[in-house]
Amino acid sequence: MKILVTGGAGFIGSFIVDRLVREGHQVRIFDNLDPQVHPGSNPPDYLNTEAEFIKGDVRDYDAFKAALGDIEVVFHEAAAVGVGQSQYEIKYYTDVNIGGTSNLLDIIVNTKNRVAKIVLPASMSSYGEGPYECAAHGRMLVELRPEEQLKKGEWELKCPECGQDLKPVPTTEEHPLGNSSIYAITKRVQEDMVINIGTTYHIPVVCLRYFNVYGPRQSLSNPYTGVAAIFMSRIKNDHRPLVFEDGVQSRDFISVHDIVQANMLAMEKDAANYRSYNVGSGRSISIVEIASILNNLYGKELEPEVANKFRKGDIRHCFSDISKIRKELGFSPSKSFEEGMKELIEWSRTAESTDMVDKATEELREKGLIE
Repeated sequence: MKILVTGGAGFIGSFIVDRLVREGHQVRIFDNLDPQVHPGSNPPDYLNTEAEFIKGDVRDYDAFKAALGDIEVVFHEAAAVGVGQSQYEIKYYTDVNIGGTSNLLDIIVNTKNRVAKIVLPASMSSYGEGPYECAAHGRMLVELRPEEQLKKGEWELKCPECGQDLKPVPTTEEHPLGNSSIYAITKRVQEDMVINIGTTYHIPVVCLRYFNVYGPRQSLSNPYTGVAAIFMSRIKNDHRPLVFEDGVQSRDFISVHDIVQANMLAMEKDAANYRSYNVGSGRSISIVEIASILNNLYGKELEPEVANKFRKGDIRHCFSDISKIRKELGFSPSKSFEEGMKELIEWSRTAESTDMVDKATEELREKGLIE
């Protein structure tokens, strides 16, 4: 098949490209080589030479239209990524994520083309806080923690009935979507748009709600990338990992190789059509645990700098229930977090790594997003 991967020069997109090429598909990459991800704006060395590369921006309607040409399947990976940055780069995030997706759908609906399937990366960030359980009052949905609570250094979610700390439980696809950041909102809108237009025009679409993705090719110099890569950049440069709150907040981390597996299943299986799926490991791991694992693997003793400060809009806990994608598509994560970190560290030995965390943190502080 002829397949377009927007953002195909990026971290996740490039692995999807490699897999598609390996399976014999004709692949076209459409990527603007954003300098925040690709310093110098040059195609990365790992870019698959068997794929056609077009430098272009999803915000450019005519360029996007030309790239879609004879395409049958679209993996729409191009996106502006970063929760904190999205809270002040509002126009940029909405233009790229919502505007770029608007262009994609408008072109497909209003021009002659061969597109027969769209696979969209949605995001766990659109859930906001995951679901919780109180020992006395059962399972419940909660809002973001009030700033008054966070200013007291009380980090855990509280039961509204008895005031006890709540226990996080796995998040299913039925969990209501929230509005914890501009980035989360844009990913939620993307998902709604794609499902709406796909259903209206009978174009099969699949939305994959990625949890926290890590792996080789993840930019170690982009301070708005995933926490594992940020910590790795800090430790590699002999700087202590910076941890907000008390470090016990937890997330679900999934290898990029497993993300690729989910994308292939979404493309190949009709059972996935018009559906949204969690793509995670189903395992919860705390932020301080990540720092500890990376320190051990690097053979260093850089104790995390626990700031006991908070970033506005941050959630406390969220990890996936992946029973739906297991049952319907046969998805099964293949790589443990520890194995994935070893692979990431091995790759990072020759990767450029400029620690920009202090600069990014200062930007957030100047915008009033850190307390």
